[in-house]
Amino acid sequence: MSKKIILGVSGSIAVYKSVYLVRLLIKSGYDVKVVMTPAATKFVSALTFATISKNPVSLNIIDKDTWSNHVELGLWADAMLIAPATASTLSKLSTGLSDNMLIATYLSAKCPVFIAPAMDLDMWKHPSTRSNITALQSYGNYIIPVGTGELASGLIGDGRLAEPDDILRYLNEALINKDLKGKKVIITAGPTQEALDPVRFLSNHSTGKMGICLAEECAIRGAKVTLILGPTHLQCNHPEVKTIKISTAQDMYDVAVEEFKSSSIAIMAAAVADYRPKNTSAQKIKKKNNDMSIELERTPDIAKTLGENKTHEQYTIGFALETHNALENAKGKLKRKNFDLIVLNSLEDKGAGFKHNTNKVSIVNKSGDVEEYPLKPKQQVAIDIIDQLISIMN
Repeated sequence: MSKKIILGVSGSIAVYKSVYLVRLLIKSGYDVKVVMTPAATKFVSALTFATISKNPVSLNIIDKDTWSNHVELGLWADAMLIAPATASTLSKLSTGLSDNMLIATYLSAKCPVFIAPAMDLDMWKHPSTRSNITALQSYGNYIIPVGTGELASGLIGDGRLAEPDDILRYLNEALINKDLKGKKVIITAGPTQEALDPVRFLSNHSTGKMGICLAEECAIRGAKVTLILGPTHLQCNHPEVKTIKISTAQDMYDVAVEEFKSSSIAIMAAAVADYRPKNTSAQKIKKKNNDMSIELERTPDIAKTLGENKTHEQYTIGFALETHNALENAKGKLKRKNFDLIVLNSLEDKGAGFKHNTNKVSIVNKSGDVEEYPLKPKQQVAIDIIDQLISIMN
């Protein structure tokens, strides 16, 4: 996928959405450099964007007798996004009126350019704006549809800057290689809950975040995704992901085995309980003076079952969360469960594992080759995992 993106920001009250947009882009694996018009700095400071993007912000073609190389910046990017693009900026883009750094960079860009307009209703509908939009489209630019709703003037109608999530989805749809198009993928995620009685259960600290990120990444790449999700407060918002919610390991087993029959890929990111109470009380277990023992039995092994029954055209990926002898244990699990890849992470690594937005993983293939990755946001870890999957499929 394209990684390097220029975000052009012009002077609109909608600039506040661009701050959040930078965060979304970075979490999705983009390296972001921001270019602002002078008017944009009246709404949000350049320091804000520099801090969030971790890159200097370009403001002026000439700054303190130094020429800013807009040509180099334009050539650096894999994509350019202008959001918000005001009526004034649209006019300058369409005519080439290069009186600020944003327009100069646009004229130097050799990459796909995406433009997200933002203005009041009457400005959006004005013939001059419509003409500018038509001209920009004729140059090969992508126009991201405006939103509808309450505008800064108080009017209700078209002209709102598209929501950051929608802008990101539009970018991904246009830029990312659909290397999973036509594939059906099942992903297990989250914990399971094994009941002791109507009140209590055995579970773990998994939130399902890693599995949800994997589901979204597969969907972005064109796959038809079924997410089998255990009890968690998180949810997957991608419209192309079908979510089936379950509670117990047996529930997850039943759904996964059935769904895998018609799937190409299974990614088992769930933290499934290995044991469950052999007997579940129909009434709440009351506290007594003596100790209590609970007899446990094994839950069905989802990964092993899928690994034993997969065809040569099906692929399975597993996870190993370890506390000691990590690589040795992961390689053993890969072989026992007949995985094509196993993703290893350790609770000994700070910022990895449950409850974190980041993860630090190593990916092991059937040949025993190990690819180690630094600590990254889980969205970027999902990209790495799917890239590895694509490489073995090809």
